[in-house]
Parts: sequence; C-alpha cells; structure tokens
Amino acid sequence: MKYYFSLLFVVFSVFGFSQKSKVDLKAIEKSLSRSDSPYNYDKLIFKYKGYPKSLDSIESQYLYYGRNFRKDKISTSDEGFKNLAEAFKQGNFTDCIKQGKALYDKDPTNLDILLILLRAYDSLKDGNNFLHHLNQFRSLTDGIKSSGDGLSEKTAYLVNSVGDEYILLNILNIGQDYNRNSMAVKDGMIDVWGKGDRQVYIKILYLD
Repeated sequence: MKYYFSLLFVVFSVFGFSQKSKVDLKAIEKSLSRSDSPYNYDKLIFKYKGYPKSLDSIESQYLYYGRNFRKDKISTSDEGFKNLAEAFKQGNFTDCIKQGKALYDKDPTNLDILLILLRAYDSLKDGNNFLHHLNQFRSLTDGIKSSGDGLSEKTAYLVNSVGDEYILLNILNIGQDYNRNSMAVKDGMIDVWGKGDRQVYIKILYLD
C-alpha cells in the first residue's frame, strides 16, 4: 500500500453505524443534476461545506457515490495529488495545506485529500479546521457504512476505490490478519475479507 494509507489514524473504530439503505446509483446520477431535486449536488455540497453534521446518511450517500459521475474528480495518480502526498511525506505541512485546499476546492468529497488535510491541520495544531474536515470525513464514511452490512455479496459495502476500501477496513478493524479473496462482478470487484468464521464483503465500484 502507498504510504498515505498510514494517515488512517484519524478514522476511529468507535464511529456509529447508520441505518442501512440500498444505494441506487441511477437515481443518484439523475438527482444530482436536477435543480428541483432535494439531492441536487449544489444543495448538498453547500450543506457539506457549511455544516457537514447536518447531512443525513442518504444525503451523504448521494454526495459520496455521486462523485462517480463528476468530471472534475482527482485521482491518486494525478500529478497534483502526487505533489500533495510528497509535501506531506516531507513534513511541509503549510505547503501541504495550500496544495490540499486547492485540490479540495476541485474535488471536496475526495477522502484521500481529506485525510492528508486532516493530518496536516493536526500537525499544525489547527483544531478548528481539523474538526470541520473530520466532520466531513465522518459524513462521507457514514454514507459508505449505510450502503450495506457486509455479510453477503448482495449486501456488500460499496466503495468508490481501492483507497476507500482500506479506509473502510480501518473503520471495521480489519487488519493484516485477515485473508482476502476477490471476484469480478458486473460493474465492480468484490473482495471477501475473512478471519475464522467472520467474512466481510466489500464491493469496489468500476463505473467508467
């Protein structure tokens, strides 16, 4: 795994688990672009940026999974993100925040960017910005946790990327002592993480 996965210290296993609700990706795609929808992207992002605690689990799902249908999202392979990760690795936290804020403005629901910003703000003892982004992070991960129960292929947790899968694994306290088996399915890949009698199903979405 890339070194930035070590940032997962900010994800606490004590997070509560929300009521489960089936994710309807087609409905999410349509609603985000409709101005008359309560789940319109601009309406949701306004709440997310201003007062993330006010988002319910459905709104969080629309924001998190709606990112799949945005054209301005940033991936970990983009040069801008690589530069951000390098600034963090070198301990240049002021520059890290400057770069991170610029990327956040373009892709505000990117969990990888939020994690790096959280670590940088924590290192500079900036509690206000740290708590604000932590609440955003919690809202998005609540959306993931409410997507399923992980007990079967049909009720697998849904994540947008492999990086987000590792974030969820940290929340679920699934570590290196678990074995992983993978299987390709329509529009994604399902990883089954097992240890003893416990199995957890996580589906990584491939929608492109």
